[in-house]
Amino acid sequence: MSKQQDDIIQILQTRFEKNRQRHDNIKWADVQAKLQANPAKLKILAEMENTCGEPDVIGFEQNTGEYLFADCSAESPKGRRSLCYDREAQESRKENAPNGNAVDMAATIGIELLTEAQYRHLQTLGKFDEKTSSWIKTPENIRKLGGALFCDRRYNTVFVYHNGAQSYYAARGFRGLLRV
Repeated sequence: MSKQQDDIIQILQTRFEKNRQRHDNIKWADVQAKLQANPAKLKILAEMENTCGEPDVIGFEQNTGEYLFADCSAESPKGRRSLCYDREAQESRKENAPNGNAVDMAATIGIELLTEAQYRHLQTLGKFDEKTSSWIKTPENIRKLGGALFCDRRYNTVFVYHNGAQSYYAARGFRGLLRV
């Protein structure tokens, strides 16, 4: 194992142990074995960390044998904000175009945008996006009409909103999911 791989495993283990409520019935030794067998996934987790996502285990899928890692930073990851929803939206901006888009950045990192259900599950594990918001995977029928969905938590409630996919804000980014 390289030093970078050892470093990310140590960061993940510390976060895992500090936040047991996110993964009650999961053992770190099992997660670590899976990570050590998948160096490409470690690289993705390192990039999630580098963009301030603070990835942590949020579940285990019995049918696939995969651990689910999601961005657990209190607010939308700082290194992934001020992005419109996708490339089509980005290219439609003639003035004041953003530097990127959530869909392409997620693909470059190697993660999936959270679905509404995954976002709502994450919110059962803590309080996230109380000051920011996060783009979520948008159904095709909404996207075809120019819209995109985002979520946040206000008044101790999770809200789902819509916006033009070309919009972007300093306080809106995206959270990702990685299956290991």
